[in-house]
Amino acid sequence: MLLKDHKDLKAAITAIPDKEKDKLLMRLIAKDKVLTEHLHFKLLENEGDLEERSQLLHEEITVAVRSLDQLKRATAKDTLLIFRKLNGRVNHHFKVTKDPNTEAELRIHLLKSVPAGYHESVLSPMAKFNDRLKTYFLRTTLALYKKYLKLHEDLQYDLKDDFNKVLEKLEKHDLIKAASELGLPKEL
Repeated sequence: MLLKDHKDLKAAITAIPDKEKDKLLMRLIAKDKVLTEHLHFKLLENEGDLEERSQLLHEEITVAVRSLDQLKRATAKDTLLIFRKLNGRVNHHFKVTKDPNTEAELRIHLLKSVPAGYHESVLSPMAKFNDRLKTYFLRTTLALYKKYLKLHEDLQYDLKDDFNKVLEKLEKHDLIKAASELGLPKEL
């Protein structure tokens, strides 16, 4: 049920006394953790807090990828698990802050840091995870490219070199053909 489809319900809600409306609003907000965090960010935090959140997530990405490098024999499966977790953290950051600039910066940092694939034998049990990792990497890059095109041209200019490093990574891992089929350029 969408509120816009029920104009009589909308009118009834606006007619509720303020005190009762506030109680209902608080109950609704409490049910959604992301909404609560977004309202806290929007109402109580400032630009410095956005920078701090972004920096903490940047460090989290760096530490997680470093821990992956410290594994004796990291596999595509390990990388895929960490990659998905960190990608989810960047998604959550965007849902809370609604800031496409820091989202793009964090996602580029993630894509630059995480391995895009391993040289597994086709007969190896890890080969299927390697294919999944490459597919996930490619799809994440495509989604970022679409958002990149919507950014302000000054920010695009600032992120261009880092994004080109991500695109070079696609070529290094034999994903350039699939990338071009999806509409990703070889270079910005």
